[in-house]
Amino acid sequence: MIKDFSVNEKKQFSILLIGTQMAIGGAQIGLFDQARWFKLHGCKVAVAFFYDKEELYKKWKKSVDFPVYNLQAYKSGANFLHQIGNFILSLWYLWVLLVRERFDIVETFTHDSNLLGLPLAWLAKIPVRIATHRGKIEGFPLWRQKLHSLLINIGIANTLIVVSEQTRQTAIDEGVYSKKIMVIPNGATPLNTLSVDRTKARRDLGLADNDLFLLSVGRLTYQKGHEFFVQAMPKILSRFPNIQAGICGDGPLRSQLEKQILELGLSNYVHLLGMWSDIAPALVAADIFVLPSRWEGLSRALMEAMAEGLPVVATHIDGIKDLVIDGVQGLLVPPEDSDRLGDSILQLLDHPEMMIRLGTAAQTHVLQFHSTDLMCQKYYDYMRVLIGSR
Repeated sequence: MIKDFSVNEKKQFSILLIGTQMAIGGAQIGLFDQARWFKLHGCKVAVAFFYDKEELYKKWKKSVDFPVYNLQAYKSGANFLHQIGNFILSLWYLWVLLVRERFDIVETFTHDSNLLGLPLAWLAKIPVRIATHRGKIEGFPLWRQKLHSLLINIGIANTLIVVSEQTRQTAIDEGVYSKKIMVIPNGATPLNTLSVDRTKARRDLGLADNDLFLLSVGRLTYQKGHEFFVQAMPKILSRFPNIQAGICGDGPLRSQLEKQILELGLSNYVHLLGMWSDIAPALVAADIFVLPSRWEGLSRALMEAMAEGLPVVATHIDGIKDLVIDGVQGLLVPPEDSDRLGDSILQLLDHPEMMIRLGTAAQTHVLQFHSTDLMCQKYYDYMRVLIGSR
């Protein structure tokens, strides 16, 4: 029988949250959002990553009031044998941490951390082991996908939490039993933009006073479809020559996008802005947010833009449709369609009153239904049920 914890009962869980790499990304932001919330609500919290990709360990460790561990599974520049040794040692370090601390709950945040962390948590007899799935992974090998599904189905993970209905279907298509899946949508914390001066933010981006600024945020990968945003720009510029566009993010397609921008004569209008540790100034500077992705789980970047009250133009795909109703919280276009993308951006630019209406509706929707507090409360309530059943 599942134990029922009353609302007033102070149930202190101990939770270890595990990610793969220390880097700036949606999974890492979500991990720390949960860690802070659980800590604030009386839980004992610790965070671990298998390696530090962007040399963030010291900074992150100083910025929070709970332990952060770098398991050092990978070290740049090490030879193959050393990398194998580092990987094995990282598993040992995690095993020692699990046995020493005897956590009530382990939650993993990526497919790789699911595969590596949860079997060790099972061996260490951690009562509740939660895997998460945040959407389709580009280039993820089929054998690892099958192994991932098997790990969940046989109970190494007690449950798989997915971030959207589309991600639930993706997990089922990958072979995960539907009864093992729980949907808890992503949440977003509105960025601290009150202290950001819009005039200064725009000046820092090289924008003139009368420039209109289109912003997109996301890694420069095939998934994000930035090439269609670039391809739409000549049509937009023909009507609004004071348009500037910025793409925040980095990735393997940077050189390809640079070549496209050069060939289309857009070097003075489209700017690859690189990685930003704090995207708030770019959001404050922007007039419209654009997300031309081929697929998404539940985009944190989109939620942050909507929470800021920006009108959005995005692709009509699962994961985005969970956030935006076309014509209500934003405008949706077919994926891989630069003409429709450009037309929708022009529709907003031609109708400033529509920009205000859609931006306001987007902000209201995210704050009401996709807040970090609401997301974490759902996780916490579900964890109470899992703990009670054991």
